[in-house]
Amino acid sequence: MRVVTLGDLLLDVVVRLEAPPASDDDVPAAITIVPGGQAANVAAWAAWLGAEARLVARRTDDAGGSLIAGELGRRGVELAGPLVAGERTGTVVALVAPDGTRTLASDRGASGTLGPDDVDASMAEGADVLHVAGYTLLRAPGAEAAVRLADAARSYGARVTVDLSTAHGIRELGDAMRSRVAALAPDVVFANEAEAEAFGAPIGDAWVVKRGARGCTVLRAGERVAYAGLEVDGVIDTTGAGDAFAAGYLLHPANAVERAQEAAARCITRAGALP
Repeated sequence: MRVVTLGDLLLDVVVRLEAPPASDDDVPAAITIVPGGQAANVAAWAAWLGAEARLVARRTDDAGGSLIAGELGRRGVELAGPLVAGERTGTVVALVAPDGTRTLASDRGASGTLGPDDVDASMAEGADVLHVAGYTLLRAPGAEAAVRLADAARSYGARVTVDLSTAHGIRELGDAMRSRVAALAPDVVFANEAEAEAFGAPIGDAWVVKRGARGCTVLRAGERVAYAGLEVDGVIDTTGAGDAFAAGYLLHPANAVERAQEAAARCITRAGALP
């Protein structure tokens, strides 16, 4: 199977606080710096699970861009999309409180300027699945790029899937976000609970709501099925669990939820979002 993802290639900085943050003071923390971005994470997990994986993204020639491109290459992910000079690699900082709650601060950098001129039909060649990160849909040029690549992917018989990515962005865009997702005619849409609430009525042939440790619900052909979560010992980092879940779901249609939960369970026992 070949999985193509469209979206971001970023630097993830995960800050796990040992105590609640204190204004104007120093708090001990464990800090991890790893490659990231939702589309990159899904591609890396797809490769680890045995698929051919290609990431379509704008990437930079700065030190950060070279570092994360090399890391993804070592994980078996093929990189496609323009290599740009004079732009900075985007960064996402995940601040994880002692109780496990997260606050994300995002600077999309070069990834945030993806547009239709950055993609072409050859990038979807041979695809079985095209997975679009919802961050790409927050800007009109990114949404146009997604439609162009989705049309190409369908010409190869691929399924098109979307992860809604950000409740804040959905609320900001409102009906425009619904229109941009609908324009892709997705086969599967992934969302967490906050994203699903912000988005409103389900869309797509399958609507998958990720509920973390409480499992997930899947709405397909009007039938809603709830799945219990897996019990996992030694949880270290939940940052990339949703992306691992999506990769497992996409690769194994016959037992999608079970394989998705297995991938997510492995993810949360490691630091960072990559396998």
